[in-house]
Amino acid sequence: MPLSPEQITRFLKSVHPYDALPLAELERIAPRIDAWEVERDFAVYDLGEKLPGLFIVYEGQVEIRDENDAVVSHLGLRNSFGERGLMRDGHAVTSARADAHSVLLVLPPELFSELMAAHPVVAKFFNRARAPRPQVQSLATSRVETLMARDPATCAPGTTVQAAAQDMRARGISSLCVCEGDALVGILTQRDLSGKVVAEARSPDTPVAQVMTPAPLTLAPSAIGSDVLHAMMERHIGHIPIVEAGRLVGMVTQTDLTRFQAVSSAELVSRLARATSAGEMAEVTAEIPRLLVQLVAGGNRHEVVTRLITDIADTATRRLLALAEEKLGPPPVPYLWLACGSQGRQEQTGVSDQDNCLLLDDAVTEPQMPYFQDLARFVCDGLNTCGYVYCPGDMMATNPRWCQPVRVWRDYFRGWIARPNPEAQMLASVMFDLRPIGGHQALFTDLQAETLRAARANSIFVAHMISNSLKHTPPLGLLRGFATIRSGEHRNTLDLKHNGVVPVVDLGRIYALQGELTEVGTRARLEAAEAAGVLSPSGARDLKDAYDLIAETRLEHQAALVRRAEAPDNYLAPTSLSDFERSHLRDAFVVVKTMQSAVGHGKGMLS
Repeated sequence: MPLSPEQITRFLKSVHPYDALPLAELERIAPRIDAWEVERDFAVYDLGEKLPGLFIVYEGQVEIRDENDAVVSHLGLRNSFGERGLMRDGHAVTSARADAHSVLLVLPPELFSELMAAHPVVAKFFNRARAPRPQVQSLATSRVETLMARDPATCAPGTTVQAAAQDMRARGISSLCVCEGDALVGILTQRDLSGKVVAEARSPDTPVAQVMTPAPLTLAPSAIGSDVLHAMMERHIGHIPIVEAGRLVGMVTQTDLTRFQAVSSAELVSRLARATSAGEMAEVTAEIPRLLVQLVAGGNRHEVVTRLITDIADTATRRLLALAEEKLGPPPVPYLWLACGSQGRQEQTGVSDQDNCLLLDDAVTEPQMPYFQDLARFVCDGLNTCGYVYCPGDMMATNPRWCQPVRVWRDYFRGWIARPNPEAQMLASVMFDLRPIGGHQALFTDLQAETLRAARANSIFVAHMISNSLKHTPPLGLLRGFATIRSGEHRNTLDLKHNGVVPVVDLGRIYALQGELTEVGTRARLEAAEAAGVLSPSGARDLKDAYDLIAETRLEHQAALVRRAEAPDNYLAPTSLSDFERSHLRDAFVVVKTMQSAVGHGKGMLS
């Protein structure tokens, strides 16, 4: 049906972002906008076709399909489509068909470009990338590589303590890294000299190797400043060497941190590290919701917020392990406590249960197993007291199945890969997110590398894992582009966990499997997948932008609940969002569904 410029102007005044434009601007552009009246099944455009412009649904409904001909969205009144192709090279990256008799407004490409250039509100609306965050110089967001002293002073293990002390005095430093070639083997500090040399009246000719701290804690340059501060407070140390690819590249000391203001997460870590009981620790973890509000209000990126919150869970776990050993005595054989789930991925929010397991040295004997059963019970009970509730699926170290020698774990992974039944797929998905928390990390290193190689080599297992990863789908439907929960306590809301972040988490796990990538965090996996060629640059950019928006929407929702003195959850009512927010969130879900379709059709990337 023909539409007059006046009708188009009135309509645009009800559609964001055009409602923010001056009336004179709407009246200027209205005559340049075409109106297409189309019947059901009309092909608005096909994949790869030159786009005639940006489309807005004036009346009716349009179905959008991806490059694999899978339906990704149904669009109705006031919804726009075609912008992704226009903002790339002008060719469609999807196909569009009319679901019913429809009227579509078409803004020519040159008009779309004019509006994007002239009006920030339009550019903001169609730019799906994460908005820049405030550039606040804070310890929480600064990377270690910006804090560390490069080319730290070193000495050989055979250097005498007198020579080392003279070197430290001459340089005005408080530590030396002890290296064999490029490999760091220990660290010598002033505390070592006073406590182990002077206090024990050792000879000045004593080799550094006899008094140094061997195999010290290290961090990577990609760590953030809060990782340094948390580690220092928890372990009561003042120096952390920075190592990359096995090579010493820097050093961070307490002095390096003096220009930064300690964030509240560091205070919580410090209190946890000194706690003497689970009850005392629970008083600290009870402040996590308040911390969440502060971090979100401060404009921190979602991966920083979840990393800081997870640091608190990690510290609580390690403190409970230490208290358990104080109670039970030294462990009879080496062990490693690992976290999986959101803690394993360092993605905990204000709502978290516990998922963990124990790897034991193969030398463990049956009579020694009760020690580790008691240790697991002590730690899991303590975590539950701290608010990390017991896993509903019993994925905890208290379950004898998940407290086993390394050889049994190796058999577990081999069995899951060889026989990928539904339970195996579920367990493998959980266990691929394992991250060491406390104990002897070497117990896991070889097992992780071996498992990734074996899994990637088994095409049937990979296919089953892909199928399993597609069970959680974005909530796209007919009503304004969303499929909300239909009944129950959370009726008319979106589950931002299971239908929001989990589909991206599952995709990241698949990319890690395909590329044998050791990263565990979801965003880190996406970045590594792009670097390894598993994801194309454009596919990675789209998916990272979509994940950022979904994850940050989830955190903002939880923070809003806490501010209202309500318990944080994952259920968001779309009606609480503005048109702008709904449009962006819908588009993010469309990207995720498109990437799921690509993986489901044997493709790892978008072009």
